[in-house]
Amino acid sequence: MSPSRSPRRLCLAAAGKVAAPQDTSAAGAGGRPMPIAHITLATRDLARTARFFAETLGWRPIQRPNNVPYPAAWLAIGPGLELHLLELPDFEASPFEREYGRHIAVSYPPAGFAELKETLRRHGAEVIAADRPTPFERFFFRDPNGYVFEIVPEGRAAETDVS
Repeated sequence: MSPSRSPRRLCLAAAGKVAAPQDTSAAGAGGRPMPIAHITLATRDLARTARFFAETLGWRPIQRPNNVPYPAAWLAIGPGLELHLLELPDFEASPFEREYGRHIAVSYPPAGFAELKETLRRHGAEVIAADRPTPFERFFFRDPNGYVFEIVPEGRAAETDVS
């Protein structure tokens, strides 16, 4: 399975039309979609945020460059994918962090959804029900920084009813 189709890949949810995985009309260099290498998120509390992601989603610290001018942590979040955390004292979450706004979707085995929800709550997350009905179970959570994440079933088929 190619990394761009891995069920554990991190998906950015974006407003507007999203190209199907096999659609190469908007391909990058080499005629294939360009995969995401990393996402950077700001936080006011680096240690708490890194611990939250490690203890809830299993994202693990990795080595980072020494030339970052802020307290920082790099986390491995999937094959070839990283989350970069930067501690910024003036960070404020955006009011657009929500289901119909900016959020990050992560896949997880559906049999573990109930346990994951409890783990998230224990670590200070707010679990949020989805507004939009889908043919599969999913939910959202707001992390202690205010970022919103969507949990979708690992290995789920893409939604194809776009009517």
